Amino acid sequence: MKTDFGHIVIGAGISGLGSAHFSARRGIQTLVLEQSARVGGCLNSCRFPGAGDFWAEAGSHSCFNSYGILLEILHELDLLDHLVEKQRLSYSLYRDGNRRSVFSALHPLELAIALPRLPFTRKQGRSVAEYYSTVLGRRNYRDLFAPAFSAVICQPAGDFPAELLFRRKPRNKQVVRSFTLPQGLEQIARTIAEQPAVQVKTGQTITRVSREDERFVVQSADGCSYSAARLTLAVPPDVAAQLVPDSFAGIAGLLRKITMSEIDSLTVCVPASVLDLPHLAGLIAVEEDFYSMVSRDYLADAEYRGFTFHFRHGRLDPSDREKRATAILDIGMDRLAGTSHTLNRLPALRTGHDGVVRQIDSALSHTGLALTGNYFCGVSIEDCLTRSRQESLRLFG
Repeated sequence: MKTDFGHIVIGAGISGLGSAHFSARRGIQTLVLEQSARVGGCLNSCRFPGAGDFWAEAGSHSCFNSYGILLEILHELDLLDHLVEKQRLSYSLYRDGNRRSVFSALHPLELAIALPRLPFTRKQGRSVAEYYSTVLGRRNYRDLFAPAFSAVICQPAGDFPAELLFRRKPRNKQVVRSFTLPQGLEQIARTIAEQPAVQVKTGQTITRVSREDERFVVQSADGCSYSAARLTLAVPPDVAAQLVPDSFAGIAGLLRKITMSEIDSLTVCVPASVLDLPHLAGLIAVEEDFYSMVSRDYLADAEYRGFTFHFRHGRLDPSDREKRATAILDIGMDRLAGTSHTLNRLPALRTGHDGVVRQIDSALSHTGLALTGNYFCGVSIEDCLTRSRQESLRLFG
């Protein structure tokens, strides 16, 4: 069995697989080690026994024509011609057990007064709450935009850095605005992993990473050892802090400053015939025990509908999550055709995070170690790939 590689990537989410794709396109034999039994990380297109080919996203939900790096990868994988346009649907607010129009929480006069401040208000160094309360109005932020932004990042958004919530990206108008793939977004991950220059090993628990003779040596719990001149850690910052070799102790300390948010996600499959709920993009929860519900109605199916509820971590046990979801959908528990519970993790970034990133990048400079993930440029798929490409260019020129 081959144990020496040009590049080793630990973590098979979109960040890690993106890193593997960039090195594989250079002809570098790349090994990807993943702890779980599947690749994709937050690209998780759930399937349900007995529901045929029906799937629903349990993690990341959206791809847009502004995702330029992703579109390049899809082109290189011959997937660009297989994009499926997502039907445009609207979100509703969910408060006090009722669905309401998003506009019902808007204060138009306050918005008209606040918006002229937009060109003169900088995002840099401000929290989401500070910036958007200024440019949208305090009541608008409190009643509408705070719940909406929290729904996007599945955590309280107020202290999140404003510049990392939404990054402007140019749109490719030759591609549909919002899209998925016939087998869901996880199809992207699987296709990257199937490339000849990429070898993926799942079920791998990494016990130690060391530096020996200018090479990184990675040891797994099953007794295997792998080495490479270049190593990319594409895992959450708390995990990366445990894996960096002892000679990178300064980087480990910086990584420990980045906290994580955990989300209890529930994906349900429901026969379409039992639902009275109109087709919608999802629900933005206001003062509820979940942040959002995202539907799969954007891709209609004759038999089933799918919904993913992103619950605040630790509030409800799995059975109570299912009871809550069926109550919101106004169906009985016996109407569920399938369920899947997932623990998702996202970085809980704070203002000043850009300073931590600069220190990490300075410490990584001129080394063969790379760090990537959703805690550098932002939490979207494109943000992850942006960081992975930056690190790939640094490692390989």
